[in-house]
Amino acid sequence: MTIFEIDAGQLTDGLQYQSIKAWDSVGHMALMAELESLFDIMLEMDDVVDFGSYNTGIKTLEKYGIEF
Repeated sequence: MTIFEIDAGQLTDGLQYQSIKAWDSVGHMALMAELESLFDIMLEMDDVVDFGSYNTGIKTLEKYGIEF
């Protein structure tokens, strides 16, 4: 929400890469860096590439032991 400057109501199944202006390639890398810092993880490149939606992101982070 902080990186993309959106509210919690926008975190839906429809939130996907490039579905909002802020989630472009630069925003994507900012999001990945923030997640790595926040959760003290190092995302694999395949996971960075596949992180194309809110729901996919949740599943990806769960692979790193992050619980929601």
